[in-house]
Amino acid sequence: MGFEGAEESGGTEVPQSRFRYNSPFVQVSLIGFVCFCCPGMFNALSGMGGGGQVDPTASNNASTALYTTFAVFGILGGGIYNILGPRLTLLSACSTYVLYAGSFLYYNHHKHQVFAIVAGAILGVGAGLLWAGQGAIMTSYPPANRKGTYISIFWSIFNMGGVIGGLIPFVLNYNRSEAASVNDATYIGFMVFMTVGTLLSLAILPPRKVVRDDGSKCTNIQYSSVSTEVVEIAKLFGNWKMLLIIPAAWSSNFFYTYQFNNVNQVMFNLRTRGLNNVFYWGAQMLGSIGIGYIMDFSFKSRRTRGFAGITVISIVSTAIWVGGLVNQLTYSRGDLPEKLDFKDSGSDFAGPFVLYFSFGLLDSMFQSMVYWVIGALANDSETLSRYVGFYKGIQSAGAAVAWQVDTHKVSFLTQLVTNWSLTTVSYPLLVVLVLLAVKDDSKADLEEISKEKEAAPSFAGPASEK
Repeated sequence: MGFEGAEESGGTEVPQSRFRYNSPFVQVSLIGFVCFCCPGMFNALSGMGGGGQVDPTASNNASTALYTTFAVFGILGGGIYNILGPRLTLLSACSTYVLYAGSFLYYNHHKHQVFAIVAGAILGVGAGLLWAGQGAIMTSYPPANRKGTYISIFWSIFNMGGVIGGLIPFVLNYNRSEAASVNDATYIGFMVFMTVGTLLSLAILPPRKVVRDDGSKCTNIQYSSVSTEVVEIAKLFGNWKMLLIIPAAWSSNFFYTYQFNNVNQVMFNLRTRGLNNVFYWGAQMLGSIGIGYIMDFSFKSRRTRGFAGITVISIVSTAIWVGGLVNQLTYSRGDLPEKLDFKDSGSDFAGPFVLYFSFGLLDSMFQSMVYWVIGALANDSETLSRYVGFYKGIQSAGAAVAWQVDTHKVSFLTQLVTNWSLTTVSYPLLVVLVLLAVKDDSKADLEEISKEKEAAPSFAGPASEK
């Protein structure tokens, strides 16, 4: 029995419905909703600055522990995902987000940061597994000429979690503009969403069960082994393609510390920070849709689309960081500004708000572009899970350093200039990567898909998950 709605085409059954359960569209959407509930809510929590606490020390130390273990398990995550499959990997990964939110609920009452730091380290393990699996799904399941579109679909669903997550502290703390930290209900709300995401991860299919609209599968490999993954992951450190991605990976979460702690937390009061996050993550949805269009539809040549995307983002990035510099020159660690409120501060609120909104726009454009470049380097799930794992590992190492930079009270201006410099350095290296490694058309992809279809067995029914 073939898939419902399929028709015979050259001996291979071609599925017709984009909305069938085993389609790339449905599976990418599902992983988007998983990330909506887990890292989306985590982003909203982090975006308030200090994890919702008036003193960011506990949050900074927890984040350092988180991104340190994330750096290790981000790199290992692709191999672990290939061995365990998506359901076991994602289920265990998502549960660590619930623990992390719970640690700040505990901190609200006892002010002991040890639990938060340990929970942060455990979350780093889970996040490494989750994002390696997510990256493999998002970059390998879609057809080769629509990866930018599917990345924007994922990014929009995922960042809606940040929008909803931003509304939670905004609504629950609306009448507490001078509160020391967010209330218990805020953390409980985050935990409920994260629990739902954990359960939803069970709906993700393994790559070999996912069938593209042309009838090709995302992989024909039935299983991997520890020895295979150790060797393949080790090779990444000598892979020139991955080496060119390192500056972009390092910088892509490095700026969160500055944006969350030294702009949103320093410049705005509690309820306004929640409102700002609604628009910060909303801007991410707009940015991902815009750059997704450029990367998939702006030019016929895929390589030219890559150049166009990098150029657009470098221009937007420069403009936004110039705005950040102008804003930063108005205050410092030794001369903190008066807290802004969206209702009471009048026109003084507008400029910093637009800047923070623009930071969200830039983040999604930058990361969607890098994911597109990674996705253009291969099509199979196994390879891309390792590539994305490497990217997330380096990204997390940068973030771990960034949180400690802030903990050690490095000046706001120095942090801004460092962030600006790191992102700027990455652009010419990505241009070189696109020039040397991205095919100028989809011919190679079509050849690979043809080989997959020849090697694939008839889709007579679902195989059991490993």
